[in-house]
Amino acid sequence: MRDKKKRLKSNLISKMSALFIGVALLAGCGATGTESANMEETVAVESTATEEATEIITSEEETVFESIEESMEEATNEIAEMQVHFIDVGQGDATLIICDDEAMLIDAGNNTKGTTIQSYMLKQGVEDLKYLVLTHPDADHIGAADVIVTKFNIENIFMSDYTKDNQTYNELIQALDDKSYKWSTPEVGSTYELGSATFTIIAPNKQYSDPNNASIGLLLQNGDNKFLFTGDAEEEAEEDILANGIAIDCDVYKAGHHGSNTSNTKELLETITPAFVVVSCAEDNSYGHPQAEPMNNFRSMGMKLFRTDEQGSIVAISDGTEITWNCAPTESWKAGESTESAKTATPESTAAPETTPAPEPFPAPELTPEPAPEQIPASEPIVDEVVEETVAEQPAQNEYVIGNKNTKAFHRPTCSRLPKEKNQVIFNNRDDAIAAGYHNPCDYCCP
Repeated sequence: MRDKKKRLKSNLISKMSALFIGVALLAGCGATGTESANMEETVAVESTATEEATEIITSEEETVFESIEESMEEATNEIAEMQVHFIDVGQGDATLIICDDEAMLIDAGNNTKGTTIQSYMLKQGVEDLKYLVLTHPDADHIGAADVIVTKFNIENIFMSDYTKDNQTYNELIQALDDKSYKWSTPEVGSTYELGSATFTIIAPNKQYSDPNNASIGLLLQNGDNKFLFTGDAEEEAEEDILANGIAIDCDVYKAGHHGSNTSNTKELLETITPAFVVVSCAEDNSYGHPQAEPMNNFRSMGMKLFRTDEQGSIVAISDGTEITWNCAPTESWKAGESTESAKTATPESTAAPETTPAPEPFPAPELTPEPAPEQIPASEPIVDEVVEETVAEQPAQNEYVIGNKNTKAFHRPTCSRLPKEKNQVIFNNRDDAIAAGYHNPCDYCCP
């Protein structure tokens, strides 16, 4: 731009100078004596006029170019429309952000949602990703990531530094290796561009022993509009986010951990003060998401609620000033109901043993299942209390579960995703596994 200005200025000055000199030469042809003296005076005056004209032209030209530069700067800083798609993937997370023809995907649902997410992205015209952010390695966040990695070209891949040794995680790593993709954990405070939008990394702030707390968190901003994502970060990680010095006030907050009461602390909500909250979870999920405590806090603080379990995929559109939605906020503040106990009392455990199909035997190196309880004739009524007491004392073979020492997940004995034998822990039942700190039931076999 500066070189062009110089060239134009030089050309204008040269042309004006040539014009004045030409006039002077024509006027001086055939002049002598007094006429010559007058001509010299005329040339001097004309020379002065040339300089003044040059200054005028230069001044006007500067004004024109300043105006052009300002227009170009305004065009460069123009805020584009940004779309934030909270995709309905059931009990999991997947958020697609599109701005200035650039796209980012945050998380990729569970193992069964690869086609769902791929199809949704293609319908939005997304064929490449500038960023894939996998907040942490739980199956409901990275389950379909191997499909996304395989099907799309991806420029940058960010993953939590917390790793797992299970089939879902290994399939993701294999997909990355197959396409020679490298991944990294972004540093807290680093900022990245997505069209006219930017996002700043706010977590994880240290090493954690729990995958949820190791979630990558980020603040997405387009103009004056801000969206906050914290993955499944729980109370400890939320405290660290609040203490890291990064301002995280926002307009839209994607509820942490699907609206669990282990996240979404009142301290965090009072700091970020969002106008809108989005909960991503499955209808009637077994975890009881969203749970009552955070739902009460959202409501008492005047936040408007959107939830994928009732409204399907939710889309927010930011123009840098205002945020519009593809649907109205829900009027339902109904909290979920945990069905942990219901899952323990499966139809198999309450039916007469003789009518219950038993799974194939599974060799349990650390525990040999006790014999099944004495059969009750089908004609006799079964009293729930007696059955529950019998189950507690003598668990049937199909009721024990197998835990994974590394991931703290647990499985049915017949699950195809069992850990290696050296990493197995046998529990009499689901309740014993949960009591021992194994809080992640396998989403494949649903123990």
